[in-house]
Amino acid sequence: MIEQMLEFNRKFVESEEYKNYQTSKFPDKRIAIVTCMDTRLVTLLPAALGIKNGDVKMIKNAGAVITNPFDSTVRSLLVAIYELGVNEIMIIGHTGCGVQGMDSEEMLHLMRERGIDDEHINLMMHCGIDLKSWLHGFDDTPAAIMETVDLISNHPLVPKDVVVKGYMMDSVTGQLTTI
Repeated sequence: MIEQMLEFNRKFVESEEYKNYQTSKFPDKRIAIVTCMDTRLVTLLPAALGIKNGDVKMIKNAGAVITNPFDSTVRSLLVAIYELGVNEIMIIGHTGCGVQGMDSEEMLHLMRERGIDDEHINLMMHCGIDLKSWLHGFDDTPAAIMETVDLISNHPLVPKDVVVKGYMMDSVTGQLTTI
């Protein structure tokens, strides 16, 4: 599959289709969006919000949540704020999220099935990484989104004038509701 994508890329560049997407690194709408990596949102979310290439900084992760105040999502938001002019942040969860109800024990079981041995799993735990907590999902998507909104809004490195709001998107219709 990767080879097919690379072949498509070669043709894309040769035909200069990239010219339709040229823009600067600065988001025109001065907004950053943290959303889920769910495949249903790849095209639906931009279409439902009327955004195009160059409009926003889009940061995706599993569940659209921040689990650590100094993780890569927060780092990306700080770059967006201080280096790229972002002054509003949208946290967008969605219906039917796979992280909701995710079970860390099941995840560890799946890791073992794929060849990760207990020695490596135990090493992570011995190094102070609580895999059961880290791999655990959430029970309530809107509540998890609001925890992330709260974390960003009260983060010591995020300026108080940055607007941070939480939303839920219907994974089928694209309808956005404020949490």
